[in-house]
Formats: sequence, C-alpha cells, structure tokens
Amino acid sequence: MRAMMLDRPGTPLRMVDLPVPRPGPGALLIEVEACGVCRTDLHLIDGELPNPLLPVIPGHEIVGCVAAIGADVHGFRSGQRVGVPWLGWTCGTCRFCSSGRENLCDAARFTGYQIHGGYAEYTVADARYCFPLPDDGDAAQLAPLLCAGLIGYRALRMAGTSNRIGIYGFGAAAHIVAQVLKFQEREFHAFTRPDDTASQDFAHRLGAVWAGSTDQQPPALLDAALIFAPAGPLVPAALRHLEKGGSVVCAGIHMSEIPAFPYEILWGERSIRSVANLTRRDGLEFLELAPRIPIRTEVHPMPLAQANEALEQLRQGKFQGAAVLTMNG
Repeated sequence: MRAMMLDRPGTPLRMVDLPVPRPGPGALLIEVEACGVCRTDLHLIDGELPNPLLPVIPGHEIVGCVAAIGADVHGFRSGQRVGVPWLGWTCGTCRFCSSGRENLCDAARFTGYQIHGGYAEYTVADARYCFPLPDDGDAAQLAPLLCAGLIGYRALRMAGTSNRIGIYGFGAAAHIVAQVLKFQEREFHAFTRPDDTASQDFAHRLGAVWAGSTDQQPPALLDAALIFAPAGPLVPAALRHLEKGGSVVCAGIHMSEIPAFPYEILWGERSIRSVANLTRRDGLEFLELAPRIPIRTEVHPMPLAQANEALEQLRQGKFQGAAVLTMNG
C-alpha cells in the first residue's frame, strides 16, 4: 500500500510502499477513502507534540470501508463505511475511562500521532473508536467531521447554553460549528487574522452577525468564546470581550504561550477552560446531529501524493474550510 510517512519532525513527509497491515483482536482493517488534513498534523510535523511514534503515518480524520475484521469485534460488517477520529485507544479501566471521561485517560494513544493514521491506502483502528458513517455521499465531505467537527462540537458543549458566541480562528472547525449554531438559532461573531477579509466574508455567508479581525471590538459582549487558532494572546483578547459569567474555551491541542493579563478581565466569574480530545458520546451525538442540520463542509480534495502541498497551504491559510487527501488520485 502507499502511505505518506513522517520520519522526524521538521522534515517533509515521504511516500513509502508498505505491506497491507492485518487487524489484531479488537481492531478493524480499513481501506481509506479520504483523510482530512488538520492543523494538529502541522503541530506533529513541526515537533510541537511530545513523544510521537516515529516514523509515523499522520492523519486522524479518516473515512473508509471495513476491509477485514479482527477477533472479538462485534457490530461491524465487511464493506461498511466508518470514520476514525483523533482518540484512537484508551485503557478502558482507569478512573477516567470508567466515568465516561476516556478523553482524559493517561494511557490514551492518538491516531496519526502514536498510532499510524490515515495518510495511507489502508489503516488499522481500534473498533471501539470507529464510528459508523452513511454508506452514501462523498467521503471527502465527511472527513472533516471526524476532528474539526467533533472537537468543535465538544468545545461548543463546554460553552453551555450561551446565546452569543465568539469564534476565534475561522477555519475547518469554525465553519462546522457555525452551522450548528445557526441550526440552534444562536448568534455568533467571527474573529480572523487582521485583513483576512476572505474568511470574514465566509463567516458572513455562514450566518455570522458580525465578522472582523482579532484586534477589533465586537458590537456586543460575548457569552462565550471558542478559540480554534493556536495563538495564546487570543485568550486575554477574548476575555476582554466577555460578559460576566462567560467562558473562554480553548479548543486546540497546542497553543502558544498565554501572556500575563490583569485579573480584572477574569473577575466577574469569567472562566477559561480547555478541550482535551473527544469522547465516544461526543462522536455519536455529533454524527447523529450532522445530517439533520445538514452540515455542508467546504473541502479541497487533493491526491495522497500531494500531502506536503496540502499541509503547506493549510499553514499559509490559502483556503476556506479543509483540505482532504483522497486515495483515488
């Protein structure tokens, strides 16, 4: 099979030919149809995530079909379409796993980081963390739901029932969350890099009541702010636009250092919290909700061999929505 491999951080991915893997007990062999390109992949490649498996095949927004089923797996059939997310394995027995918080498992391993991922024609995944997907429809359209969608949904859950939401960083996750908010009849304000009028226009098309740059003042105080951009200075910026009792939710796995800020902008029972990974409950709830909205992802399909180009375009912010690698090119 063909796969794109990362040998060490700071180097381009290289195309390799590998044997098709076999699924062990509890696992599925998946023939990959499409795999989304996520900013977390950039953090991996740039060496910002500790203790990766090396060499490793990145990719954790995987859509594919079950090609073989390992022992002790139930509830899946050959040829069934499934999705594989970031959280790829947990111990199942610790205090977090036993209380429905497997996203916090200390022994957790992650797809495309500590487990080979979906920048490949085939991958093996723990069946516990594979989600059934509709057999019809475009696989590339579904891929961003597996991380951008799921993490965005968890971040939104942490914001509670807030009505006026600020979204910082209008990329793949934000454009999905925006559709959920519109469906729920909640308003949102979009904050982008200064002078990124293309993203601001994109946000307006998705229903933003206001869109501007991160150095601008929104027209009203926010009940909550979701930060998808990996920029620590956005935390105090968001706090300054927050209503009393509101929350700032940091949704990325990596963020630059948060600068010191005066206590007065936190006072008033404002809070800061982070999102760590996802739970199976998140996955089942969101993937049931997505077709009811229905969520339409903005995707830019590219062949597997162009993974490095897709990553560089993401780094430079050259597209709206998400790049997705496809295996048929």
